[in-house]
Amino acid sequence: MEAAVSTNSPVARIPPMADRMDPLCGESVPQNNCRAGASPAEPHAGQAERSAYNKRAPAPRRPRQRAQKTKVGMISLGCAKNLVDAEIMLGSVLERGMEITSSAEDADVLVINTCAFIDSAKEESIDAILEAHQRRSLTKRRDQRIIVSGCLAQRFARELREQMPEVDVLIGLDQVTRLGEIIEKFLSKRGTSNIQHPTSHAGIARLARTSAFGVRRSMFDVSAASETEDVDADFVTPRPRYIPDYDTPRFRLTPAHSAYVKIAEGCNHPCSFCVIPQMRGRHRSREPGSVLAEIRALVAEGVREINLISQDTTYYGMDLWPEKAGPRQPVDSSRGPNLSSLLHAIQEIGGDFWVRLLYTHPAHWSDELITTIAECGKVARYIDIPLQHIDGTMLQKMRRETSREHIEDLIGRLRAGIPGIALRTTFIVGFPGETEAQFESLLDFIASARFERLGIFKYSQEEGSRAARMPGQIPTRVKNARYRKAMSIQREIAQQVARAQIGSQLKLLVDQPHSARSEADAPDVDPQVILNEPAPVGEFVCLKITGSRGYDLIA
Repeated sequence: MEAAVSTNSPVARIPPMADRMDPLCGESVPQNNCRAGASPAEPHAGQAERSAYNKRAPAPRRPRQRAQKTKVGMISLGCAKNLVDAEIMLGSVLERGMEITSSAEDADVLVINTCAFIDSAKEESIDAILEAHQRRSLTKRRDQRIIVSGCLAQRFARELREQMPEVDVLIGLDQVTRLGEIIEKFLSKRGTSNIQHPTSHAGIARLARTSAFGVRRSMFDVSAASETEDVDADFVTPRPRYIPDYDTPRFRLTPAHSAYVKIAEGCNHPCSFCVIPQMRGRHRSREPGSVLAEIRALVAEGVREINLISQDTTYYGMDLWPEKAGPRQPVDSSRGPNLSSLLHAIQEIGGDFWVRLLYTHPAHWSDELITTIAECGKVARYIDIPLQHIDGTMLQKMRRETSREHIEDLIGRLRAGIPGIALRTTFIVGFPGETEAQFESLLDFIASARFERLGIFKYSQEEGSRAARMPGQIPTRVKNARYRKAMSIQREIAQQVARAQIGSQLKLLVDQPHSARSEADAPDVDPQVILNEPAPVGEFVCLKITGSRGYDLIA
């Protein structure tokens, strides 16, 4: 299957594929796992007409057949920020005249864009690498190359190179715009891939995770030296500095009507449980003009939903100020570029669309930002604001740069200042040293705050983080029990919130003929609105809510 490529825009679309992986952490974390370029959307008009130039037979008696173009497949794991990186990588592939395929078996080069946020993410990434290697063995694709990108490659390049000879090439976060160039360079120097003998499914099942980056060799152990010794196959550089620009070629993997716009990269926060700053570097914002140019282009293409993302969306622009911003600096337009001024500028862009804020940090919220959201009709009444805990001691140990008093005051100001706002948050249970009393205080807070959307993480002991070395590590069985107890409370709250919507008229964005989302529902992580009658995909409709089913609404 070949991709339809737009000739007048750096953004292209990829056809859907049924083999779409489930979100990594269920309700807890925004995920968008796309196998080989999977997309949850139906193709838009004209997309079904595919070029067949790479399948055309040579003309009779022509002495030399034109070389077939390299086909590239993609398996992208992890969060929306990683998905944007995958889109940029595929854009560079198209720019080099290669083709994109949604079939891993057909790919000459298969890119696995990995996640390394928590242990389960690392395990999923490693499984994807091993499964891809096994697939090429079973399908006799000895010439297929496997490239590993993303956070796992960035953080564990040395370990991957030493312990996973199945991988042909590693690329880091600073190289996402160079994938096409790297593929050309590698293929021009190398004749065979790092393929080993086929390995059974039982071999994969016996793999255990014990090494520094989460995998112990089993039936995949190879004593022979890697065939890449004479080729530079490691393109990872430390301390990433890259940020995308508006004219960076992208091959969008989202539905045609919804897009992610990464407004910044990296993070300056010192959270003790997190290693993202080590992987993605310090916070660096895009220039406002670059962000606005990208949004204008997307809206002109018919995009109805703009999801603003970064590691810390509320810190946007502060690194561009003449005077350095502090770690708890509130949004302030008098100091320089910031999220509030960006939202006002987005509001002036013509077209019918809404813009959604994801990954905000409680330390940077200000009355100015709250007022801006209330005034800007195109900003969805939805705030994603991970809080992680409410107990003061836990917040200090987590190095969250907030307090219980600050959080409670902020929630009150958000609800009072933005009528109809839906708040989404996440909490961590089982953090080192969390007592029963501290956990119970979290449960009481969940019950009283009544968040419209909420996810729970079970603490993951991440190598290289401060928290990993803390005493008082909580047993897995205790973390599991706390997770179940917290989610049971939120499940009842969410169902009550859903039932309260019955009888109301809501503006909905249609994702599929019988599935839509309201302003309170971010893609991939939040509930849906089930439609009794089919509606046009990619358009807004206003419908009456007639019922609810668990978390979901019915219209």
